[in-house]
Amino acid sequence: MTGGRSNDDGHRDRAQLVLLAAAVVAAALVPMALAYLTLGAHPDVAASTDERERPGAETLRALDRTVANASTAVGRYPWDERERTVAAFDAVLAPDVRGIETARIEETVVVTVDRNATAATAWADANCPRGPNRAFGDCAVDHGVVVQERAGETTLLAVAFDVTVTEPEGTARLTVVVEMR
Repeated sequence: MTGGRSNDDGHRDRAQLVLLAAAVVAAALVPMALAYLTLGAHPDVAASTDERERPGAETLRALDRTVANASTAVGRYPWDERERTVAAFDAVLAPDVRGIETARIEETVVVTVDRNATAATAWADANCPRGPNRAFGDCAVDHGVVVQERAGETTLLAVAFDVTVTEPEGTARLTVVVEMR
C-alpha cells in the first residue's frame, strides 16, 4: 500500500508543478501582450505620424538637429575672420539641408529651405546685448547666420530660415530662427 500512496503523492506533486508552470507562463505573457499593444507595435499603426502635428514640424525638427550638428563641427576662428566661420558652417550645413529638401519627394512632399537675413537681423537686435557693461562683443549677421565676438573668437549664435513645405494637402510657409547651443 505504501507504493500506491507515494504514487498518488507523485501525481499530485506533478499536477501542482504543471499548474505552477502554466501560471508562470501566463504571468509572463500578460506584460508582453500589454507592451505590444501599448507601444503601437501593430502593423496598422504608423509610429511617427500625428495628424494634428502642424505642417512642417518634421522639417523643423530635422533643421534643428542639422544646425546643432553643423555648429559643433565648426572650428574656432578669430573675430576678424568671422566670414570664414560662416563659410565653414555653410560647408557642413549645406549637404544636410539638401538631404532635408529631398527626403520626402517620394511622398510628394516638396521642401525648400532658404536663408532669411532679415529675420536673423531682427533676432540679433532682440537677443544680442548692447551697452558698455555687456559680457560679450558685437554681433554680426552674415548670410542669415548670427555670430558674436566672445574672447576674441567668433561664436555662432543662430541661423534664420524661410521654409516652404508643399504637400498634397497644401503649402506651409514658415520663418524660423534656430538657436545654436
